Amino acid sequence: MTAMQTVEQVLSRTEFRTDETEYRLLSLPTNGVTLAAAIMAETGEPFSALVIDQDEVSLLLRQEVYEQYAPRLRLAMLSDQSYRLITFEEALEPELIGFLARVGAALAAAGIPILAFAAYSRDHIFVPAEQHSRAMAALNALQNEARRG
Repeated sequence: MTAMQTVEQVLSRTEFRTDETEYRLLSLPTNGVTLAAAIMAETGEPFSALVIDQDEVSLLLRQEVYEQYAPRLRLAMLSDQSYRLITFEEALEPELIGFLARVGAALAAAGIPILAFAAYSRDHIFVPAEQHSRAMAALNALQNEARRG
């Protein structure tokens, strides 16, 4: 049996991948699930996310994808905020405890809100586009702390 990952190990090893793309968050009524799924199927663009819950359907799309589909998304509520992606490249074990808590605490201390998304083996966060540089600096400081500790 191998030892489980620790937050410090992940923080010290991970790379922070980002892109130069802005993203938009949209909300549709629950009956918009077919439209949202169709858009996701047609674009197939990384990164994108579709979340369906009992109250709404949420989409996170690249700005240019949103603009392309805006006529079909007339009923969507669009966030006022544009976001930028930060992906943690280290593959995360499902049993890892506290990773996003540490990341969130570091960014909260810097006054930066996050939208968190998890894939099977990677975590992704989105931060307001205008705070992206500050978020990267806070994450680099957190990483340096983990490497020293």
